[in-house]
Amino acid sequence: MSRAGRKVLVIAVCAVSLAVCCGLAWWQWQRFESANGTFQNLGYVLQWPLFGVAPAYMFWRMRRLRDREAAKPPQPSGAAGESEPDDELAAYNRYLARLDADQETR
Repeated sequence: MSRAGRKVLVIAVCAVSLAVCCGLAWWQWQRFESANGTFQNLGYVLQWPLFGVAPAYMFWRMRRLRDREAAKPPQPSGAAGESEPDDELAAYNRYLARLDADQETR
């Protein structure tokens, strides 16, 4: 799918989500105003629009994180921590190898 097609699809999903959730909020408002309405219905009136905005926020956040990652300078192939030996890690690996050898002899 082309980039423009994905943008249109994302906008459509966000618009439909908002429209449906606002409709559900209206329905809960009608239930709240009815004779058997409760404050729980009023709580849903406040929640449904937030649920409708959630997909738009998710796509905005994903795009922002992707742009931030693309703006980072490339890492050198030999990062500082990779070339230096880690004595503690080597000792732990030897310990695990001994445990594995003891398990095999049993």
